[in-house]
Amino acid sequence: MSLEILRRTDWHAIRAVIVDLDGTMVDTAGDFHAAVNAMLLALAHKHPNLGPVEPMSQEDIVSFVGKGSENLIRRVLDARFSPLHANGLFADAYALYDREYVRINGQFSNVYPNVREGLTALKAMGLRMACVTNKPWNFTEPLLARTGLAQYFDLVYGGDAFALRKPDPYPLLKVAEAFRVDPEAVLAIGDSENDARAARAAGMGVLLMPYGYNHGNPVQDVDADGIVADIARVAALLAAHRATHR
Repeated sequence: MSLEILRRTDWHAIRAVIVDLDGTMVDTAGDFHAAVNAMLLALAHKHPNLGPVEPMSQEDIVSFVGKGSENLIRRVLDARFSPLHANGLFADAYALYDREYVRINGQFSNVYPNVREGLTALKAMGLRMACVTNKPWNFTEPLLARTGLAQYFDLVYGGDAFALRKPDPYPLLKVAEAFRVDPEAVLAIGDSENDARAARAAGMGVLLMPYGYNHGNPVQDVDADGIVADIARVAALLAAHRATHR
C-alpha cells in the first residue's frame, strides 16, 4: 500500500522511538498459525473426549493477535468450544501453546521490507530505541535474536514485563522514564489500534504501518498521527524534519 497519511506536521523534537514487534517489524502470522494448530492437535490428543478438532485458518488466528497470548488462546478456544469447555481447557491449552510456540518461534516469520534499513537510520540519528510488545518475553527475546533485530534496541519490554500491557500506556511511560525523556519527545511505531491508543494515552506521537494485523480491521480507521509505508519512511520523515530545524 503506497498511500501515505500524515496528520502531524512537526517531528523535529523526537528523541526516542518505541517500536512494536508483531505486524510492525516481523510478519509472525505463520508462527501463530503453526503454533495454534499444533496446540489444538495436542489438546485433542490430551482430551480424546473432544473428538476431532478442526484447524483454524491463518486469517482467523491473525484477527485474534495483538492483545497477548492469554487473549489469543481464549479467543481460539471460544471459536472452537462451548464457553464451559473453553474455560475448562484454558490451562492445558495455554501450556501447550507455550510449548509449541517456543518450538516453532521464528520458523515461519519474516522481517518486513525496509525494517532493518529504517532501524539503522533511526539509530544513526542518535535516537534512543525501545521495543515494546504484548508478546511474552520468552517468545520475544529469541525472535529478536533470531532475526538480528535485538542489536537496534537499548530496551525491550515483553507483554509480561508489567501488570499492564498495551493499549494501556504504562509500558510506554516506563520507557520514557528509563530513557529520561518527556513522553511528548517519544514516537511510537506500530500497526494497530492497541499501539495508537497506548501512545495517545501516554502523550506520545504515533505512526502506523499499513501492512500489519490490527485485529483484522482497517488501520486507516485508527486515531493516529499518520500512516506511512514502512519504518525506513519513518526515519526519512524524522531526518527531514530535523534538517529543517537546524
